[in-house]
Order: sequence, then structure tokens, then C-alpha cells
Amino acid sequence: MSITYAELGQLKSGSYVVIDGEPCRVVEVSRAKTGKHGSAKVHLTAICLFSGARKTLVGPVGQRVEVPMIEKRTGQVTALIGDQVQIMDLETFETFEVDKPNDPAVANKLGPGKEVEYWVVMDRRMIVRVKE
Repeated sequence: MSITYAELGQLKSGSYVVIDGEPCRVVEVSRAKTGKHGSAKVHLTAICLFSGARKTLVGPVGQRVEVPMIEKRTGQVTALIGDQVQIMDLETFETFEVDKPNDPAVANKLGPGKEVEYWVVMDRRMIVRVKE
């Protein structure tokens, strides 16, 4: 699995973190001051990349958390099969199927022959955008 580590206090809005084994994008970060009995706390709110579920993480500033490595690749849509999209990678020519994106703005632009940017995150693939 392609994961690195960072301290909770280093994460900012827009960065990525693994919560409950799912890669998530941080949307909100708040910090509580150092209290009488311990270190400062960080409260993260994040959205799961694959399910869209909202997740939270609370911990001390120095806590080490997993950060997913995101590999950005380019592919070409070869077929639409129900809720699946068949893509051929433009470097390796490997073909595979991924779920249709949840974002209707991206899903409506998909069609055979279209070039897409897809991400490989924790051995899972997702379509991010359609290249014009």
C-alpha cells in the first residue's frame, strides 16, 4: 500500500489523510489550545474520496497519522458498462474498470474515446476529471 506518515498538526484544509482505513480529503481543521492536563488538540473534518462520507478525527498535535500517496494517471475511456467505466491507461495500455464518478458534472462528460485523469489511491482507482 502506498502510504506515508505525517503529524496531525501539519495537516491543512485540502490535504489528504487516512481515517478508518479510507482515504479522505481534509475540509476543516480546528485547534484547541494546550490545556492544564496535556497537549494541544486538533479536530479534523474530512470527506471520504470513494464514498463521500463525512469523517472526523481528534487527537494531539504530535500524533502520527497515515497520509495516502496519490498517483495521478491519464487514461482513455473505451466503454461505458452500466455503473462501470472501462479505461485504458495511456502509458501502460492496461485496461481496467472503475465505478462511475459520483459527481454528475464529470459523469455526464464520459463517453468512449474521451481522455480522463484518474487517481490510484491505496490500490483503488477513481476518475477525477474528463480532459477537454
